[in-house]
Amino acid sequence: MTIQATGGWPAENTVFEVEAFDLSVLPGPHPLYAAHQSEIEANWELEAAANPHLFNGQMVLQNRLSFRDGVIIGEAHVIPYSTLLWWRKQRDPAGAFHLFGFAVLVSSDGAIIAVRMSERTANPGQVYCAAGSLDLLDIVDGKLDLQANMRREVLEETGLDLDEARVEPQFFASHSGHRVVGFRFYRFDLAAEQMLARIAAHMVHDEEKEIAGAVAIRSADRGAHPYSPLMFPILDLFFGHSMR
Repeated sequence: MTIQATGGWPAENTVFEVEAFDLSVLPGPHPLYAAHQSEIEANWELEAAANPHLFNGQMVLQNRLSFRDGVIIGEAHVIPYSTLLWWRKQRDPAGAFHLFGFAVLVSSDGAIIAVRMSERTANPGQVYCAAGSLDLLDIVDGKLDLQANMRREVLEETGLDLDEARVEPQFFASHSGHRVVGFRFYRFDLAAEQMLARIAAHMVHDEEKEIAGAVAIRSADRGAHPYSPLMFPILDLFFGHSMR
């Protein structure tokens, strides 16, 4: 099963508006994990040997995902993180969807503030919005709270609190293959240099060391940083439509 431009999904790598998320977590193992457990565990041994800082904690991976009448609807299962690392190596990613949220932090002088991932993570050197996969902390009465996940991840990685910002009411999303990112803009009454300084101060005391630094993005130039490709539609929307 693949997300395509049919059946209500807009074309890949385009931005579309989302009115709500209806994301359920089902009991039992993810079918992907049940079918490939031995391969997943073997790959984890390789991943952990190459990067001992990786942690095989529990997270949430979607099994089904659809888009109808402005609502992204999903069914997910709790998995070990090793499942995601194995899955993303597959040439055919059928059987799962990785959905997550980006809080797009905007400074008072019109820059997007993003982070550069550290060598301790599975995406070393990549630049994207502070974020993390949905996990057990984001499950409330069997449903996933994407906004709570976004606030928690931004606070953990940068020390910035989304409650300090003015949030744009509209949620957006884009997708590529079996990866879907929901995002919205959070505007801070701080200039880019002030936000970068606060993040740098937070990094001194951050024991997780997930980020290697923060950057102020001022254009849609795709070569400015080693971006995750999922950033491109966001940059095109923000800088191409004068949302600053």
